[in-house]
Amino acid sequence: MTPDQSVPTPDDLADQVTEVFDYFGLQNAICMGVMAGAYILSLFAVKNKERVLGLILVSPICRAPCWTEWFMNKLYINLLYFYGMSNMVKDSLLKRYFSYELMNSESDIVRACRRLLDERQSINVMRFLQSIHQRRDLTNSLRKLNCRILIFAGEHSPFFQEAIHMSKELDRRYTALVEVQACGSLVTEEQPHSMLVPIEYFLMGYGFFRPVYHPNNLSSPTSPLSPPCISPELLSPESLGLKLKPIKTRIVEEDEF
Repeated sequence: MTPDQSVPTPDDLADQVTEVFDYFGLQNAICMGVMAGAYILSLFAVKNKERVLGLILVSPICRAPCWTEWFMNKLYINLLYFYGMSNMVKDSLLKRYFSYELMNSESDIVRACRRLLDERQSINVMRFLQSIHQRRDLTNSLRKLNCRILIFAGEHSPFFQEAIHMSKELDRRYTALVEVQACGSLVTEEQPHSMLVPIEYFLMGYGFFRPVYHPNNLSSPTSPLSPPCISPELLSPESLGLKLKPIKTRIVEEDEF
């Protein structure tokens, strides 16, 4: 972006997703987003229901900023404008992403994110905050979505209650919530292993299956196009140290769509 360009609104960013779809010739797709990215993709799905087959959302936000976030965003924007990327702003932003334990341990991923923030132009970080600061409440619009949605929420994320609120507003026939213990907002970075099995079961709902080798038969007996029947017990929560709410799917007749 050039300095004379206005800050894009969340609607502008959602429209850019449409341009990406059109550029690659995609009629529809399963989309995945984290935090602000999850908001933009949710907004895109609301505006283009026919182009979104499913959503995988990590620590999503769906409402307008609360007064504390509104105040802090204004503070960060002013600090970035006058002083650039300071250590205080970096620490405050990282606390939005990672759990307290990980921040104190100064793990490789935290150090890598610090370096990334140093490498970014502070004006662009400021514009990002200004863009997402303009977001509106999507609660009422979310109720109209009927695509499958898988939500991951780190229990130590400052946006944990946002994810809980969002899951309650969505159609429970198509929505699953996975609460990940001892994790901040970036479940993708802190505990990526906790996402593997839920995502595998989620994709099975679209006919995607892990290849299985049969010594006496080179082809799998289950067609990848046949509707799956998934057990409500997604996996043992104790085995991964997770708090899981089971993913429930059902066989949907074609005329229901």
